[in-house]
Amino acid sequence: MKVTDNVRKLIFIFISILAFQAAEAQLEIEIISGNPSALPIAIVPFQWLEAGPGPSTSVDEIVSGDLYRSGLFKPMAVEDMAEKPVEEEGIRFGTWRLLKVDYIVIGKVRSPTDGQGHELVYQLFDVHTQELLLSRVTTVGPGDLRFGAHRVADAIYEKLTGVPGAFSTRIAYITATGLGNNQRYELVVADADGFGPQSIVGSPEPLLSPAWSPDGRKLAYVSFEQGNSAIYMQDVSTGARELISSGKGINGAPSFSPDGKRMALTLSRSGNPEINIRDMATGRTQQITQHWSIDTEPVWSPDGRHVYFTSDRGGRPQIYRVGPSGGTPERVTLEGDYNARASVSPDGRKIAVAQGRGNEYRIAVWDIETERFTVLTPGKLDESPSFAPNGSMILYATREGSRGVLSAVSADGNVRQRLILSEGDVREPAWSPVIR
Repeated sequence: MKVTDNVRKLIFIFISILAFQAAEAQLEIEIISGNPSALPIAIVPFQWLEAGPGPSTSVDEIVSGDLYRSGLFKPMAVEDMAEKPVEEEGIRFGTWRLLKVDYIVIGKVRSPTDGQGHELVYQLFDVHTQELLLSRVTTVGPGDLRFGAHRVADAIYEKLTGVPGAFSTRIAYITATGLGNNQRYELVVADADGFGPQSIVGSPEPLLSPAWSPDGRKLAYVSFEQGNSAIYMQDVSTGARELISSGKGINGAPSFSPDGKRMALTLSRSGNPEINIRDMATGRTQQITQHWSIDTEPVWSPDGRHVYFTSDRGGRPQIYRVGPSGGTPERVTLEGDYNARASVSPDGRKIAVAQGRGNEYRIAVWDIETERFTVLTPGKLDESPSFAPNGSMILYATREGSRGVLSAVSADGNVRQRLILSEGDVREPAWSPVIR
């Protein structure tokens, strides 16, 4: 079957070709709903022991911001602290209990013995039992103080929740600037809190579908810079890139396998959009679906045993899965008129999708075991969900009026936050794996 112009347009709706305007800028975090049972915690200002003035944003501010954004913690404002101890001996636990604080963190920043970088020395205490829960030294290189602060927040989060933190990860997203013939697209990478956005690649033609490698060092994406769609893989640090696929027809929706040795992608070389698996070492590609419908947006299960994808083979877009060697696809989502753009949770038990009903699209999570949906967002044009690597949050794109923004929602729907660019729109977010 040949791919007609109308079908091609439908395909690119599936892989989120959208016309939008954006401006690259610092992301601003705004909590729009919270958790009334959030744990009260005090992150006391870290003592600065290095030569020269401290940074404009202190370590304790970054840690507090991370924990607050998770929705599980309620950090005390510094101005509300009756005292600011920097050593265990200076903590008067009775005072903190009166202030209704459950946990307290104290720390300092000092130069390591070799004088290169920073050492973040910190301790976490249970205010009620006075027990030392965590005592650690985190060492980071020059210029990595923010990364070190995120790692401190990760450790505190894991100690108190039992779930690894994801604050030291990064996010990728697509922006565009200008109008008409002057439009320029950018693939941008920023910290998970939106700090320090950096353009990885720019083009006057659309960029789509960023996907992280398992080690967080590379991004695969779709570019139209040569006219037709093509898939590239690019090293985030060096900028070195490799052309993965640029054959006739559609080259779209790349997704790395959990071990990074294979890539799932959508190709239409056989005349119809199908799911293919590429061996990254040899470049050999195997087609694993064969149907007259549109099969696209492949993503891997965490154990590598399945490839989930969007297909309209049943008449409407739904999520199916198939083994990476092929076989008979199995329909996964059994409710709703429209379910697309799957993101699988790290434990493999849930799938976040863009769920459509009429002209409204919201982020919903399908529980594979119970076979039930939970709708998480209230928006009308929510799309492109991406699970955090610890499964706690889902990043997605949405629109508010004429403006495109990134938002995040907790996996249980209790906490939502908006990540706003100072101007313009942003689309197609992808949350990186944990970077060690």
